[in-house]
Amino acid sequence: MLKLAELNDLDLEQFTLRLRPVFEHSPWVAARTAKDRPFADLAELHRALCRTVHAANEDEKLALIRAHPDLVGNATLTNESRAEQKSAGLDSLTAEEIARFGDFNQRYRSKFDFPFVICARLNKKEAILQAFPARLENSREQEIEAGLSEICKIAELRLRDLVS
Repeated sequence: MLKLAELNDLDLEQFTLRLRPVFEHSPWVAARTAKDRPFADLAELHRALCRTVHAANEDEKLALIRAHPDLVGNATLTNESRAEQKSAGLDSLTAEEIARFGDFNQRYRSKFDFPFVICARLNKKEAILQAFPARLENSREQEIEAGLSEICKIAELRLRDLVS
């Protein structure tokens, strides 16, 4: 685990590399946030990273959301996503549950043109299955904001795993 003081002292390339797992396939978030160093604590670092996300343009926000995998059945998960989905019980579903997730994923992507993002570590499969139909009622703008909010929750937990 990296100490925050050490992270603050890294050059831009190493800072970005060390925080790469925090935002799925989106190292630009860490790279843009590096200029705000030093960070006094992990909460300040997290807030700065999320400010960077929210200050991004629409295309960058959509690319960040689209960098996330569908829930269940994605063979190309990062190690972090695999562990997070496992923590929610998504690695031990019945055939019926797998079919439900597949149907919801397809309907969600058809409506919004990006994957459903939820912080799996803060939810279990039942809660996730209940969230799908509720969020399918939202507007695209509401779901962009919901997705970014969930991404910031995921980032906070991933930061805690990486930095002390």
